[in-house]
Amino acid sequence: MFKSLKIRIAITVIVCLTAMYFLIPTFISNIPSPWNQYLAKEKIHLGLDLQGGMHLVLEIDTDKALEAMMERTSNDLKESLMDNKVRFRNLGKANGASISLELTDSAGKTALENVLRDKYPDLEIANPGDSGQIVNIKFIDKRAVELKKQIVEHSLETIRNRVDQFGVAEPEIIPEGNNRILIQLPGIKDSERAKNQLGKTALLEFKIVDEEHSLDEALHGNVPEGDIIAYGLRTDKSTGERGSVPYLLKNKTLLTGASLETAKVQIADRFGDPSVSLKFNSQGSVDFERITGENVRKKLAIVLDGAVYSAPVIEDRIAGGQAQITGTFTMDEASDLARVLRAGALPAPVNILEERTVGPSLGSDSIRQGIIATLIGTLFVIIFMILYYRFAGSVADLALIINIFLVLGVLAAFRATLTLPGIAGLLLTVGVAVDANILIFERIREELRTGKTIRLSLETGYNRAFITIIDTHITGIVAAIFLIMFGTGPIKGFAVTTIIGLLASLFTAVFVTRVIFDYVVWNFNIKKLSI
Repeated sequence: MFKSLKIRIAITVIVCLTAMYFLIPTFISNIPSPWNQYLAKEKIHLGLDLQGGMHLVLEIDTDKALEAMMERTSNDLKESLMDNKVRFRNLGKANGASISLELTDSAGKTALENVLRDKYPDLEIANPGDSGQIVNIKFIDKRAVELKKQIVEHSLETIRNRVDQFGVAEPEIIPEGNNRILIQLPGIKDSERAKNQLGKTALLEFKIVDEEHSLDEALHGNVPEGDIIAYGLRTDKSTGERGSVPYLLKNKTLLTGASLETAKVQIADRFGDPSVSLKFNSQGSVDFERITGENVRKKLAIVLDGAVYSAPVIEDRIAGGQAQITGTFTMDEASDLARVLRAGALPAPVNILEERTVGPSLGSDSIRQGIIATLIGTLFVIIFMILYYRFAGSVADLALIINIFLVLGVLAAFRATLTLPGIAGLLLTVGVAVDANILIFERIREELRTGKTIRLSLETGYNRAFITIIDTHITGIVAAIFLIMFGTGPIKGFAVTTIIGLLASLFTAVFVTRVIFDYVVWNFNIKKLSI
C-alpha cells in the first residue's frame, strides 16, 4: 500500500510540474538567461475575441475562374481544330464561360463534335440543334459544378498556405456556403498588408514580347490577333517617379507559377535593390530550358496578375530551372511577393465581402471580465465546499486548483487558442470537477454511517462513485466532440476547453483527491474523517 502510494504521489507531482513547465512563459514574460533556453517557448495563444485581429469574409469569383479556364482551353482547341483540318473563320469569346466558333460549312459541325468528344470531354456545343454556322461551346453543366467546387477547395488550401507563411498563430479558416471563406487572424496589426497577401491572385505567367508588330498601332486599337497589351511599372532612379510602361505580348502563356518549386528574396544588384529568385520543379526546369532555347534573342515577359514586372532578353538557353523577377520593390514588397508565390496562385479572383478589425481594448475587457467571472465562480465553489465538507472540501478545492492549472498547461503545450467561449468552458469544468467530488464524498458519508473504518469507507466510496463519474464525463466528452465536428470557431473553442477540462477533472477528482486522502490517513492515523 505504501509503495503504491509513493508511486501515485510521484505521478501527481510529475503531472503538476509538467503543467507548470508549459505555463511559465504565459505567466512570466521575461525569463532571465540562461534559464530561458531550458524552458518552454510557447505561451497560451489568445483568440480573436481576446487579443484583437482581423475578421474577413472572402467571396471566390468562380465564374471568372471558369472564364479564364475556357480562354486557356480556346488556345488549345484552336490548334486541335487546325490539326484535324476543321475549317473555321473565327474563334473568340462569347458570353460568360463559353467561346464562339464560326464554321465555314455544315460538315465542320460534325468534325467539331468529334474533336470535342475525343479530346475535350468536358466541353459541349451549347446550341447543338442550331443549323447556323456560328456555334457556342461551353462546359458541360455537371462538370461546371464540379469545377467550381474544386476552385473553392483549391482557394481554401492556397489561403491556408499563405496564412501559415504569414506566421499567424491559430487562425480560423472556414468555408461558408458554396463560394465563401471566413478568415479570422488573431493578433494581426497590419490589416492592409494581410489583405493584400490573402487577396492577391498571384497568377505568374511567362509570355513572349511581340516585337514583330507595332506597339503604337496596337495602342491605337489595332491589336494583332493573338496578342494582348499589358502594363508594367518603371521607376526613374534619378527622380524616383513611377510610370506605367505598355507591352505588346503574345497571348499564349508558355509557363505558369504552377511549375514553381520555391521563391525567395535576394539582392538583385550593386544598388541593393531586392528581387525575387525563382526555382522551378523538375518538369518546370525542362520546360523553361526548352522555352528559352526556342526564343533566343527575344524578350520573355514575367507577368504577375496581368502586370509585367520585367521583360529581359533571352541571351541563351537557360538550364537549371532558375529565373528572377526584378522591379521597383521594397524589401517588404519582395518578401510578400515571394511568400504568395511559394503558397501558390489562387485559381480565381477573390472579393472581400466583410472586413472587421477587432481592437485590443475589446480583448482586454473580455479577458478581464472573463477572469473576474471565473475567479468569482471558483471562489464561491471553494467557500461552499469548505463550509459543507470541511477538510474533505479543502481537498476538493486543492484538486480544483490543480485542475485549472492542468487545463491551462495542456492549452499551452499543444499551442491551442484560448477564446472567450473557452473561458466559459473552463468555468464549466470547475462545476463538473466539484460535482464529481460531491458524488464521491456522499458515497463516503454513506459508508461511514454504516460503521465502516475510514480506509474501507474511502475504498468503497471511490469505487461506487467511479462508474457514475466515468459515465457523466464520457457523455460530456462525446457531446463536445460533436461540437468540434459541426460547430464554428467559437463553438469549437468552447468544446476543446471542455474536453481538456473533463479529462483533467477525471484525473484530479478521482486520482489526486484519493492520493491526498490516502496520504493523510496513512501518515497521521486519523480516527475521524472531517467530511
